[in-house]
Amino acid sequence: MRTAKRCIVVVLFVLGLGVTAAYAQQPAVSTITAEELKAKMASNQPVLVVDVRSPEVFASSTTTVKGSYHFKVRHLKYRSQFPPFKDLPRNGEIVTYCTCPKDEASIQAAQILRESGFKNVRVLQGGWNELMKANGPVEPRARN
Repeated sequence: MRTAKRCIVVVLFVLGLGVTAAYAQQPAVSTITAEELKAKMASNQPVLVVDVRSPEVFASSTTTVKGSYHFKVRHLKYRSQFPPFKDLPRNGEIVTYCTCPKDEASIQAAQILRESGFKNVRVLQGGWNELMKANGPVEPRARN
């Protein structure tokens, strides 16, 4: 019985190390607050805002962040070869946002864009909801 318990402890320990190593390998993603983004946009600083809300959430919304582009996360790597990304300098600022509770889609999108060669990619902390609380700039969503 003791041997079985030791084996279980060892297996759990090894699994824990694997999860920790995998987590440590993920590149850190910079963030920006809603107030910081709002100030950048108000002062017309160049920033490409990328909306990665789910297609369902995007379709049900009547507004979007002013000047933002909506992309599905799974298409970002391919889409990074075309405008507006193609025309953006690799050090140009990009901000991603979503409606996920922990900004999961935004983080994933930021990582994809960084892997595609963009150096200045940030995640909007709290995403769409925080920007709405801060009365961030929005515009009517184009209907397709």
